Amino acid sequence: MSELELEREPGMLQLSDLIIYNPQVKSFEELLVLVAEAAANGARFINFDVKPDFVDTPRTWQQVIERVFNLGARYLEGRK
Repeated sequence: MSELELEREPGMLQLSDLIIYNPQVKSFEELLVLVAEAAANGARFINFDVKPDFVDTPRTWQQVIERVFNLGARYLEGRK
């Protein structure tokens, strides 16, 4: 299922949908890759409707996700 299919409103992505529909994701770092991919694929907004429940989730998780979402494809390029 693509990130764009998860949108309830055009351009809006729910963080919970990314987590629920991607059970293979086992860490906060892996979630960040999904967030960046969603932004690169056209999501314009992200709603922090849940706190990610991963062992490596930092205290500043919202700020980290927002930064990665804003970077989008640039974040993915930096990981290669």
